Amino acid sequence: MIRITIIAFLAIVFPLAGQDAPKGKTQSRIQKRTYEFKEAGKEMEYALFVPTSYDKAKKSPLIVALHGLGSNPQQIMKYRGLTDLAEKHGYIVVAPMGYNSSGWYGQKGPTKFNKDKNAPANLAELSEKDVMNVLGIARKDFNVDDNRIYLMGHSMGGGGAVHLALKNPDVWAALAPIAPALFMKVGELQKIKHIPIILVQGDKDNLVKVERVRPWAEEMKRLMMTHQYVEVAGGDHVSIAFTKMPDIFEFFNKHKKGESPK
Repeated sequence: MIRITIIAFLAIVFPLAGQDAPKGKTQSRIQKRTYEFKEAGKEMEYALFVPTSYDKAKKSPLIVALHGLGSNPQQIMKYRGLTDLAEKHGYIVVAPMGYNSSGWYGQKGPTKFNKDKNAPANLAELSEKDVMNVLGIARKDFNVDDNRIYLMGHSMGGGGAVHLALKNPDVWAALAPIAPALFMKVGELQKIKHIPIILVQGDKDNLVKVERVRPWAEEMKRLMMTHQYVEVAGGDHVSIAFTKMPDIFEFFNKHKKGESPK
């Protein structure tokens, strides 16, 4: 298992991720929205980006982006290249909070590092529910192509992406876990072997070790899954999320739910 001391350090790293990335020309159009999270009894924020090419008369692809530990929806939405590429390829993007900055999206992660001392006992359930609520809002508000709904996430969000795929295996057209903090058994992949996955990892990542991620790539190969493993030589924990963003969009562009890869 990934050492708990390293996972705790993510809370320091992730707030810097969005700040260090040069601003793209589309970032000024990122919206901060809220909705009434009835199950939690509070207003919950999420981030939204809509490409200028959006036409409500036509179906559009959608990406759900999950932030890392200690981060928030605005920060992952400002990852270098994300909204520029979404604009270029016509993707709507939503980024939920996951209830708070360390909810793990339902995955059983190390809760002892939750900075929210008032976090509810059912935090994992609410974190997972928040993602699905935001997905539901996007599908209601926009003409989303149900065969082109994609899920990506970084670190805690990468682990959350795999967890949510396991819980909702019929929703996603493809997944993109980036340096994923995974706390389930690799054998769980059997349940989602029909979902194409692009897995991105740096071999010099000091937070999520490459040795913890390689078995997942090996299992995808063994299961003959449609997958792409991108191991970045010299790549650290944060920069790979920026430099390999074009690869993720290229992968998503190739896959629709229920179709063979192009």
